[in-house]
Amino acid sequence: MNGRSDPHDSSEAPDPEAAGPLTPNEKEEVEQHAHLRPLAIYEVVRQEGAEELARPAPSLWWSGVVAGLSIGLSIATEGTLHTLLPEAPWRLLVESFGYTVGFLIVILARQQLFTEVTLTAVLPVLAKPSRGGFRALLRNWGVVLAANLLGTALFAAILWIPGLLPRFLVDGALGVSRHMAELSPMQAFGRAILSGWMMALLVWLLPLAEAARIWVIVLVAYLIALFELPHVISGAVEVFLLLFHGEMTAGTALAGFLLPLLTGNVIGGSALFAMAAYGQVREEMAQG
Repeated sequence: MNGRSDPHDSSEAPDPEAAGPLTPNEKEEVEQHAHLRPLAIYEVVRQEGAEELARPAPSLWWSGVVAGLSIGLSIATEGTLHTLLPEAPWRLLVESFGYTVGFLIVILARQQLFTEVTLTAVLPVLAKPSRGGFRALLRNWGVVLAANLLGTALFAAILWIPGLLPRFLVDGALGVSRHMAELSPMQAFGRAILSGWMMALLVWLLPLAEAARIWVIVLVAYLIALFELPHVISGAVEVFLLLFHGEMTAGTALAGFLLPLLTGNVIGGSALFAMAAYGQVREEMAQG
């Protein structure tokens, strides 16, 4: 009533320009973070996907083979912890950390992993559908998947060679592989949908993670292992290992595991997450 403004009056909105004693560089960083809304995250992932679609097939192939070998370290490390740790209720909580190793290497080294491609490569095609884009997507998927599978088969063969690696490592890898083989085809398919969704979620989180990228990768990969959600590429290491040891037939490996895992991962990563990611920014893209 006396004309003076009440400092506690909540009706006055804070001044967004009142940045305080920040340097110009700090203000620029704040501005960049403030505008990293879903559309910006989508654009980062879409541009990565467009770059992947334009890469030559030999580059995709060799990167995919190396990724298949690298992801084998997840099974080897998880298996080693499984063998060396005592049988206790907490063993799964610890051994699941071993599963994160291969994913850390693959993602930080920017190697081609099929379940990452199911999200990144599909976003440019959703944004601008065309026959050429669809053909590029199928080429990318086909080359990366075949290369990943070859890499996983090579890693499983290394584990299979008698006397090459320590017995506890091979026994541990076989142990976790046999546990995966207990799943029925429908269980493998259903769980693979969830793991595909979580891998796509990881790709979506990485542009925001910055210095925390390592911890985001560890968290998501750890949860996939802890929840026993099979992944088609790491699962391929387990399938090939059992196949080489004569504990699984080729028909069971293909129809009972690889195809259900592949289909589930694609549905979780592309049909669900990619469509949802595109849907939440479609109107904003149209307005822009």
